[in-house]
Amino acid sequence: MKKNGLFWVNPFYTKKKVSLRARNFDSERLKVNDKLGNPVMISTILVWRVRDTYKASFDVDNYENFVVVQTDAAVRKLASLYPYDNFADEGLDEDITLRSSVNEVSEALENELEERLEIAGIEVLESRIGYLAYANEIASAMLKRQQATAIVAARHKIVEGAVSMVEMALHQLSEKELVDLDAERRAAMVSNLMVVLCSDKDATPVVNAGTLNH
Repeated sequence: MKKNGLFWVNPFYTKKKVSLRARNFDSERLKVNDKLGNPVMISTILVWRVRDTYKASFDVDNYENFVVVQTDAAVRKLASLYPYDNFADEGLDEDITLRSSVNEVSEALENELEERLEIAGIEVLESRIGYLAYANEIASAMLKRQQATAIVAARHKIVEGAVSMVEMALHQLSEKELVDLDAERRAAMVSNLMVVLCSDKDATPVVNAGTLNH
């Protein structure tokens, strides 16, 4: 009965109230393997409500427990479909990852839950990843890996910029005819400039009062 009013029913009937209000469910943190087999800790936040009271009451034994079990199953399946992160050294070129593609992953999780909970007359209002991290046993190693990847990327930019600056310096010296450099002196200048520009420490200049070879 969903209408307002006064109704007469058989007194031998049993009555059961089913709330149609929206509810929040914050799942436990589960240890699952991502697409690459790395163990990750993941949990989800689900906003749901009963849409079909008949299905919720008669098609499943306990619809609240059904939501819990199916949410855990959906999260485990979702984690196995995507990698935690995209690492270039493994030749992985994934557009969607658990860490960076929040909207895409949330949409995939919502679609999976809607399909699973349809049998119980449950409507999924919103679902998203609530917690995501590497499992403790590999967290330290993966952190070092991420730091190494960031350092390599930064060094790549530094070297690229240094080469451009050296090229500009040599071009301007030649164009303004400030100094006449032969091949040997040119190579020495390039070497010195690259060391100064790419080093992570301040350079210590050395004044050469003699010739280049002394």
